[in-house]
Amino acid sequence: MPSFKYSLVEVDRARSAKASLREVRVSPKHSVELARFIKGLRMPEARERLEAVAEKRLPVPFKTYRKKVPHRRGVLKTGSGRYPVKAARFFLRLLSQLEANAEFKGLSPDRMRITGVAVHRGRKLKRYTPRAFGRATPRFETLVHVEALAVEEAG
Repeated sequence: MPSFKYSLVEVDRARSAKASLREVRVSPKHSVELARFIKGLRMPEARERLEAVAEKRLPVPFKTYRKKVPHRRGVLKTGSGRYPVKAARFFLRLLSQLEANAEFKGLSPDRMRITGVAVHRGRKLKRYTPRAFGRATPRFETLVHVEALAVEEAG
């Protein structure tokens, strides 16, 4: 199994938990917007939001990658948004891993707040589509690494 390092730095190891997804086949742009969408939330609230996105009840506001992204009802300020269902399902998996890691350390997942979510582009899968007259068109797919850090709040 390849070794890797987290880009997110823990402040207090006793009160925090980390989780990551490596080489996931989701859109890097959707992942960045979803990471911004759940950062700073408590874990139950983040789970509710991600489930609502997966069911297309709540749109994710697109702030950075919003070129030709239409408006959605319920998006405040930016106006443009989407329903990244596939990415939301992978983020739900990441959240369940984060909860399991927190429980393993003896922390309460209900009191955990997501303090950091990092998305990095992974390697590219290179494919080629054959065309007429012996040509080929490249079709590349970028894999994604997602990391999450949650800290238990005192109280």
